Amino acid sequence: MTTWTNDELRKVEAAEELEIASQRGDGTLRKSRTIWVVRVGDSLYVRSVNGRTSDWFRGVETRHEGHIKSGGVDKDVSFVEVDTTDSIHAQIDNAYRKKYSRYAANIINSTLTPKAHSATLKLVPR
Repeated sequence: MTTWTNDELRKVEAAEELEIASQRGDGTLRKSRTIWVVRVGDSLYVRSVNGRTSDWFRGVETRHEGHIKSGGVDKDVSFVEVDTTDSIHAQIDNAYRKKYSRYAANIINSTLTPKAHSATLKLVPR
């Protein structure tokens, strides 16, 4: 299994946003979307604030593979769904609060809802 380098983790963690593009069934990439990304330990996570019904998240479910760009990192990734009962959610919540604290509470809180938890993905480099 491939892992992130310390340099990649630092760059993505420092970046404000991430461009995410999922793969279609035929292997081509969908149009990229700009979303927030957080680091917890040696892992990177993203969430859909609109839950599992958002178009970009539904696209991820086709192949669970795609491509990300953030902070100078340009990488093919696998998308691993995080179970809603996983204890990592508290750490991911804290990472969102810390990283995006300059935004209004209602914006940050949209990343902390049960709907967003249900659409949490771990980004694994390929």
